Amino acid sequence: MSEVTGAEHPVVRVAGVLEALGDPTRRVVVELLAVGGGRTATSLASELPVTRQAVVQHLAVLRAAGLVQSRREGREVQFELRSTALTATAAWMADVAAQWDRRLAIVAEIAETAQVEAMLADRTRQDS
Repeated sequence: MSEVTGAEHPVVRVAGVLEALGDPTRRVVVELLAVGGGRTATSLASELPVTRQAVVQHLAVLRAAGLVQSRREGREVQFELRSTALTATAAWMADVAAQWDRRLAIVAEIAETAQVEAMLADRTRQDS
């Protein structure tokens, strides 16, 4: 497997992002942060069917994957989305998709060539 562009974002980091986003609640947390900007765990929990403690655990997983960052503002901790890890993951996925597109194009070319050869062989037999 190749590395994602940027020395700080190897495929291992992408695996962590994909694992973190494998949970539907964490995907909703990411969506809420993308739309609403900085939010507290309490604010996020008010929009989710889980407790504040569960949201804090989900945020810890997202932070470990590099998807969110936190900053203290007085007594509150604000969580914000970090686009770098998402961008690196999207770049890796685009690279994988491009590789598959190239492979499928080769398969399609082989199939078309075989079809043309079969048609030519049929014509040759009919002409004989």
